[in-house]
Amino acid sequence: MNLTLKVWRQKNNKSQGKLETYQLSGISEDMSFLEMFDVLNEKLITENQEPVAFDHDCREGICGMCSMYINGRPHGPLQGVTTCQLHMRSFKDGDTIVVEPWRAQAFPVVKDLVTDRSSFDRIISAGGFVSVNTGNARDANSIPVPKTDADASFAAAACIGCGACVAACKNASAMLFTSAKITQLALLPQGQAERQSRALKMVAQMDEEGFGACTNTGACAAECPKEISLENIAQMNRDYFSAEFATKE
Repeated sequence: MNLTLKVWRQKNNKSQGKLETYQLSGISEDMSFLEMFDVLNEKLITENQEPVAFDHDCREGICGMCSMYINGRPHGPLQGVTTCQLHMRSFKDGDTIVVEPWRAQAFPVVKDLVTDRSSFDRIISAGGFVSVNTGNARDANSIPVPKTDADASFAAAACIGCGACVAACKNASAMLFTSAKITQLALLPQGQAERQSRALKMVAQMDEEGFGACTNTGACAAECPKEISLENIAQMNRDYFSAEFATKE
């Protein structure tokens, strides 16, 4: 395959970025999108040019590092697929592919396609945990949990924190991510002791980080590579407002 790549290049968060055009040839349709970028960087290094900086780690669709905005969509054209699991057979010979970083105030650009998503870490640190010291690990199934709750909690826990929801949202809202992390614990017995304070603290931290408000357009769930449901936002809102009322009584 012969491709034209238009890649966002930016030295750091204080400098002005721009799209640079690169020509690639001999790309196999069986390559992943990141392997194609490896080929581009090898070409740039051979030509004594600066390689494109991009985030990656496991390359197995688990870690959420491979954050790229591809032809106007987070993680590219396929549904429920991360960038690292996107293969070049999803494109055609001669295609022009535009690649940009996440666009959000709370995700400042570090360099090129790399953004600082530590704001997500701070939301988790605010309350996305169970702080009770339980000692040694309990035996499996020693705490009965209804299967419907277990399944819903597991589905929320599938969130990998990649930030595609923020990138897809016109308001750069982090409601889907935050709600998934809140719901994951809110449905389990272990999460009940801090359920109210968790919702209040994590939502407050989300607002402090500068994420936008949710206007229920659903773009976040539509572009999420793990297909996290909007139902988590409804669950978070219920927990948040009930906690608000409880603290005012």
